[in-house]
Amino acid sequence: MNDSTTGTGHGPALPGGAGDGTRAVRAGLPEPVKHEPTLPGPVFAAHFHLPGDPTGPYTYGRDENPTWTLLERAVGELEAPGRDDVETLVFASGMAAISSVLFSQLRAGDTVVLPSDGYQALPLVRDQLKTYGIEVRTAPTGGDAQLEVLDGAKLLWIETPSNPGLDVCDVRRLAEAAHARGALVAVDNTLATPLGQRPLELGADFAVASGTKQLTGHGDVLLGYVTGRNAEAMAAVRRWRKIVGAIPGPMEAWLAHRSIATLQLRVDRQNATALTLARALRERPEVTGLRYPGLPDDPSHKIASQQMRRYGCVVSFTLPTRARADRFLDALRLVDDATSFGGVRSTAERRGRWGGDAVPEGFIRFSVGAEDPEDLVADVLRALDASAG
Repeated sequence: MNDSTTGTGHGPALPGGAGDGTRAVRAGLPEPVKHEPTLPGPVFAAHFHLPGDPTGPYTYGRDENPTWTLLERAVGELEAPGRDDVETLVFASGMAAISSVLFSQLRAGDTVVLPSDGYQALPLVRDQLKTYGIEVRTAPTGGDAQLEVLDGAKLLWIETPSNPGLDVCDVRRLAEAAHARGALVAVDNTLATPLGQRPLELGADFAVASGTKQLTGHGDVLLGYVTGRNAEAMAAVRRWRKIVGAIPGPMEAWLAHRSIATLQLRVDRQNATALTLARALRERPEVTGLRYPGLPDDPSHKIASQQMRRYGCVVSFTLPTRARADRFLDALRLVDDATSFGGVRSTAERRGRWGGDAVPEGFIRFSVGAEDPEDLVADVLRALDASAG
């Protein structure tokens, strides 16, 4: 296999200051080789030819794969453009990526700070950490409240914007405070994507995300990744991946890389429509607790505007009752009642049905897709009218 297939060679350097669309379209591509595809197909291999000593990039399929290499390079170029001191590792899911950082960096007796309003699975992680003798402290994302519980911590975990409440914290401020106390900092960048926020540039040691969501954007891939700038810490993350075998399939990795080419197009369309929808919802008297960081009057807008380049595709709001929320979801025609977010087809759900989020019964998490804005807004307003009952 030559370098274009294995991914050990680097593709053509992008011009300085290349835009997000240019980066997304060309991220991770190998050097062009005559008669070969621009993005090589997935490599399905459990083992590789390996005569003699086990040296070289590819030895066994649980450790490395050429298709992962290209995807990892692509994600790294988006999370940390122009930097050679970062490493990216891909995983079977977002939770596999999250777990790899937490469980590779923490030991019995250590202290970790988690958001109290983060992703629904974090309470499960918290309970598991405690069984290993790790102290877990929690505080809300908003108001940089995690600052108050940082003393003595080994790792600070940030989720901004938070899911599903969409609160935003000052990553740079929290990272500086954590580093002053000797703690590492990880930021869950799932909702923002690398085109909306670059945690490493804001001082974080790790940018972690579920590639299942907007990064791949089609609702057909489970994937996660960790990008880090601390070589020793990333070596531990790599070792954890090897031990637990939380690796993506080659097809999933290839589909993800293919999907990244349209990331900027999707993100810009979805972000613009999300703002349009949020403005329309603001005019509805039955809607309370409306949150979208892109709204100038949103509580998170000030800090979001300082550290985010795009505000995301998720809008959250509350309807008066559980029954009203259910009727609203049933009345939607262009929106799927489904969990997850970031896909090209709009989805919405009543988050209270899972029982893991501290939200009102009528709380709706709405993920804006790539439909025509006028059609989507009209469908939502019609469904609100129909749900009045």
